[in-house]
Amino acid sequence: MTISNAPLHAVSGADADLTAARRVLTTASQALTVLAEQLDGDFTRAVDLMLAAKGRIIVSGMGKSGHVARKIAATLSSTGTPAYFVHPAEASHGDMGAIARQDLLLLLSWGGETMEMSDLLTYAKRHRIPIVAIGANPDSTLIRAADVPLVLPRAPEACPMGLAPTTSTTMMLSLGDALAVALMERKGFSPDQYRDLHPGGSLGRALIRVCDLMHSGEELPLAGPDTPVPALLLTMASGRLGCVGIVDGAGTLLGIVTDGDIRRHAGKNIDQRKASEVMTSSPKVARPDQLAAEALALMTEKKITQLFVLEAGSPKPLGVIHIHDCVAAGIA
Repeated sequence: MTISNAPLHAVSGADADLTAARRVLTTASQALTVLAEQLDGDFTRAVDLMLAAKGRIIVSGMGKSGHVARKIAATLSSTGTPAYFVHPAEASHGDMGAIARQDLLLLLSWGGETMEMSDLLTYAKRHRIPIVAIGANPDSTLIRAADVPLVLPRAPEACPMGLAPTTSTTMMLSLGDALAVALMERKGFSPDQYRDLHPGGSLGRALIRVCDLMHSGEELPLAGPDTPVPALLLTMASGRLGCVGIVDGAGTLLGIVTDGDIRRHAGKNIDQRKASEVMTSSPKVARPDQLAAEALALMTEKKITQLFVLEAGSPKPLGVIHIHDCVAAGIA
């Protein structure tokens, strides 16, 4: 058979491009539907085995499967399951040392006969390292060697020659994501844990909570309702938050005095007035476990610059969050 170097299609332009794109996406969508429908107890067994691993999940694959394996390892690691990619060819030249007996191997190969995988399989069997395999050939060496095989449906590639890995890699990637999410849910992985693993970028900023930014302890500007305004001004200036919380003898938040309140009452014998006379009663508040982005949205909506932070069900202030704290944290 001769393979021509001529273009596969004489037709060009937007219509041909859209037709190709829709074929790729439709083929992948249909394959994923079949994959979802055929999942069975082997998937749960794979999750159980991965959850029981005392070490890391070692993910490996060759070629395009290797690229997918790298992404799966990254997704597992970022969702609370420590994982590491090992190149199968490099494993045969020393990188096998990265694999410990407490680990688990997650191996990817569409045909299941990838030559570079043979040493990994031998090493795993010798050291009794469990194997979860993802492939499409149930009779292949890889699938037969696996403790838990996850067999993909035999779906056509979207490439017009049926050669370039497209649908197959989409299914592998999606199944890897499914394993990561199932493990995440089994472990009860929380947003706070997720934030700890994603301290940088928009993900980390989106998960910052009020308690991470609020001023508390000695920074908390508080005064009683009978405090004279001149004393309030001193407290406000020392705190540099532009506000003072007014609390009763039990520590209950009664109101807030801001520099705006002071300006509104200026010229009305303000130096002879008390906090209770100039404060804003029932001020807007935030919770310590609330996302800082939510607190920022409330401040923006109400055109205020600070919120006292109260524990849920408690009238006592724990801290203050200022709009500038949110801006400095990159949330705005």
